[in-house]
Amino acid sequence: MYKFSEEQELIRSTIRDIVNDQIKPRAKMYDEEERFPTENIKDLRDNGFLHLTLPEEYGGIGADIMTYATVTEEIARGCASTATIFAGNNSLGISPIMMFGTEEQKERLIPYFTKEEGLGAFALSEPHAGSDPASLSTRAKKDGDEWVINGSKFYITNAAEASIFIVFARSNDQPGHKGISMFAVPADTPGITVMPPEKKMGIKASVTSAMTFEDVRIPADNLIGQEGKGLSQALSILDKGRIAVAAQATGISQAAYEDSLKYAQERVQFGKPIISFQGIQMMIAEMATKINASRLLYQNAAVLQMEGKRFTQAAAMAKLFASEAATAVTHKAIQIHGGGGFLKDFEVERYYRDARVTEIYEGTSEVMKMVISREALKM
Repeated sequence: MYKFSEEQELIRSTIRDIVNDQIKPRAKMYDEEERFPTENIKDLRDNGFLHLTLPEEYGGIGADIMTYATVTEEIARGCASTATIFAGNNSLGISPIMMFGTEEQKERLIPYFTKEEGLGAFALSEPHAGSDPASLSTRAKKDGDEWVINGSKFYITNAAEASIFIVFARSNDQPGHKGISMFAVPADTPGITVMPPEKKMGIKASVTSAMTFEDVRIPADNLIGQEGKGLSQALSILDKGRIAVAAQATGISQAAYEDSLKYAQERVQFGKPIISFQGIQMMIAEMATKINASRLLYQNAAVLQMEGKRFTQAAAMAKLFASEAATAVTHKAIQIHGGGGFLKDFEVERYYRDARVTEIYEGTSEVMKMVISREALKM
């Protein structure tokens, strides 16, 4: 088990209090109303957590990946939708610019995240390019000292609330991944249309939308990193993001476990609390084991990243296991709650719905298995 520093323990304790006192009590309301959790995001911003991974010189805390993942787990324990928004902003919004941007770009673009109500969004997926991003068709054409972007994107987290987009587009005629580049596109640029938020099974308070780009003009120096290297950059970004998704899944599992343990101790059947029945004890044991394994896996990936070692396989393993564990754990939680678990009176039905998407976004479980096996062949 990873040993946290005093600073990390303080950060974890602080976010846990914020989640328990402010974020978790609102989660059910935001889910039922399918409304962006403005108050939760404001609480994160006001307490310095919304830009957790930003270096201090840019207005952030400068947290490492372990601290970031731990905070993500804590937020997800209270509200998975809020954790999705938080992680999307840090992993997929801020991270691309910090990883691949020049100093000039960082100074010019990071304020889009730190200004009031600023959020980032990662525009990679398209209607016909999901698990196969190399087939994306959005185009970026050079026109003097500008790039002109045309195309459409799909399943974009934070799209309706974003102040800036990280957009992937085909910038030349080379086939597959060779022609894809990454661009920073301010949300108020003319020609961007964000569609109404999708109706989803879970994480309902996190807005997910399709969007189109019609003759969207941006400065030439909004190209982030090398032209034609966008897909390899995206995969590096997603490696780090998958640690956060694993942490989010672990947080959802932890919430389901805590609610189930409490319920099993209070619910009386046949004259005694149901926790005294061996069948319930077996489910609690399975849940606790899966949660602990999930946490250890994402912490292992985080340690490798912090040590500068290759962590692609470890991140994929963490996301694969933790996401599938979250579905299994929340399933058990509903079973322990019995008929009540199927009703919205208890929060475990929300955990079950929220958990399911962690097996899909930032790489499906099947894609994770491909990544794991591909990395194994390199050893």
